[in-house]
Amino acid sequence: MSTGEFAKWTRRFEDERERRNAEGDPEWALGATLHPSVWAGIQRFQVGEDGDGANLSRKADQAGDPDYADAVRLFIAEEQNHARLLARLLAAGGVPKLAGHWSDTVFVRLRRLMGLRTELLVLMIAEVVALRYYRALRDGTDDPLTTDVAARILADEERHVPFHCERLHASVAELPRLMRGPTMALWRLLLLAVSATVAVDHGPALRRLGVGRRRFLADVMASSRDVVSAVLAPRPAQRASTP
Repeated sequence: MSTGEFAKWTRRFEDERERRNAEGDPEWALGATLHPSVWAGIQRFQVGEDGDGANLSRKADQAGDPDYADAVRLFIAEEQNHARLLARLLAAGGVPKLAGHWSDTVFVRLRRLMGLRTELLVLMIAEVVALRYYRALRDGTDDPLTTDVAARILADEERHVPFHCERLHASVAELPRLMRGPTMALWRLLLLAVSATVAVDHGPALRRLGVGRRRFLADVMASSRDVVSAVLAPRPAQRASTP
């Protein structure tokens, strides 16, 4: 992707940072009361959001597009803010953070295996799963503080997915044509496996939030179709040349 095409994303991230600073933090003094199973899920997602993003940032630098590298750093800052918000939510409920979780360790190791394309494909699995989880957390509890925190994070995640899709669109297009479809089919298989694991692991919490395991899994896989379509969509020049 040519230099300059990600400048709009940098501006969007910067605008959102300014809006977030003007809005201020949630009302932590409200406290939070949730079922233990829901707290356990928040603990695990907090671990997943927490990280310095150094590996992704380094690969973005190597991609040779300064605008993209700047946008990635702003994305990482938003993810770190998610970890902070979830940590404060846990503290508001008197629940400790986890030191780590096996699922996060697996994801980190997978993301570091190869180049930027693989990193983003693995990251997108986490992003698509997170979209459904934070929507369930926003809509499935009557705790005001939890609803506020989940809504803020969900709004960010809804921007993150198209951001990564745009980069993956260019990256997957560099593959031979016959490999593009199978690459995304494999991505969906991995997403299915991860989503099933999350559904089992978070089953009690999902039920409390009004989303059963099957519905959670079905919703995640349904949303993945839009991701695949965005990544595999023909470039404008290709569409123009199609009879």
